[in-house]
Parts: sequence; C-alpha cells; structure tokens
Amino acid sequence: MLITVVTIFPEFFAGPLSLSIPARAAAAGAVVYRVVDLRDYTHDRHRTVDDYPYGGGAGMVMKPEPFFECIDALAPSGPVVLLSPRGRRFTQDDARRYAAGTELTLLCGHYKDVDQRVADHLATEEISLGDFVISGGEAAALAVIDATVRLLPGALGDIDSALGDSFYDRGLSAPSYTRPPTYRGFAVPDVLISGDHKRIEDWRREEGQRLTERKAQSAKRKD
Repeated sequence: MLITVVTIFPEFFAGPLSLSIPARAAAAGAVVYRVVDLRDYTHDRHRTVDDYPYGGGAGMVMKPEPFFECIDALAPSGPVVLLSPRGRRFTQDDARRYAAGTELTLLCGHYKDVDQRVADHLATEEISLGDFVISGGEAAALAVIDATVRLLPGALGDIDSALGDSFYDRGLSAPSYTRPPTYRGFAVPDVLISGDHKRIEDWRREEGQRLTERKAQSAKRKD
C-alpha cells in the first residue's frame, strides 16, 4: 500500500512514521510512506501557500493552486482525503476500507482554512477526527495512518490483536487487565483468572456491550 501525505510540515512525520506499528508495517513491506512538501508546488520565491480570505476576516486561507498542481503531478489512484473539521467523522470502517485498498492520499490543511475548492473539486473525501479544532491536518493524518496500517498484514505480531480492538465488527471492547492480580488493593475480576474460557468470553462480550451502551447513552444526553 502507498500512503501519500501532502503537508507544509514534512518533518512532522519523520519521527512518528519511524516508530512502533507504522514502522513495523513499513519494515514488513505492507506500506510505503511518501511525504510531499506542498511548497514544492508553488511558483514564487517565498513559496507561498496561503493568502487573505475573500470577504475579509481574520486568519489566512491555504491557496487552491498548490494542492491541485500537487495532485495533478502525483496522479493518485485511491481516495484523496482532506483532513478538515467540516468533514465526516473518521471511523474504524474507514480505516478498514483504506487498508483494503492499494493507495491513500491525505491532504493536510493549516492556518485558518483551506480554499473550499480543494474540498469540493479535488478531494474525494473530507474527514474529521471529531468536533474540535487542531492547528493543522498533520496530527489527524497520523491518526488515520496509524488506524489504517495496523490492519495491514505484518503490522501486528498477532492479527488477533486487531480483531480484539474496539469497533472491529462491534462496539467497544471489554476492559483489559494484566499481572499482578491485586495492586494497591484493586483486584482483577475473578472471572479473568478462573481459567474458564467460556465464562471469560461471555464476560468480555457482556462488558463490551455494557460499555458501548453506556457511551451511547452519554452521547444522547449531550445531544
């Protein structure tokens, strides 16, 4: 799989993509990362990627030309995703869909906004991590990359690790515990050290359902 990231801060990705699961997936040959500097597609000596917004107002808006010229040059075959707070919320189903493909291109905005023509006429999807605003699309792109590549063959030492995750064909997963069985007076649930695999499986399913329902009820109250 080829994952391309278009950004004005390519150095942002050097560390994270060389660590943990993203690095393991690359070492296994499951993914190749291509980080592209958007400023390479500008034509002035200042390598300008932003300008003042039409209609006035605070902040700067990222220009459409560098994005369009970059994608023209790269000619990606898979989804072209703009990371934006206006986008649809990213889900595990999206990660699975991306992981099933051969190419993914992520466009990172910055400053106040990105010219809407990038969202309307260049990106094939607009994705958000949630109802909050961060400084740019770089952190969101890393989250999407991590969620996607951990599903690729060779990324995890044990594929059951992914199959047991929250949101993998279900809601939340059950809580996890490890040694010691008691710490500072707090004990691991007896069922998990019972050795009864059927009881353990039932407990995990029921706990996952309980936590999923509690989260859904909490979300309804907020609405």
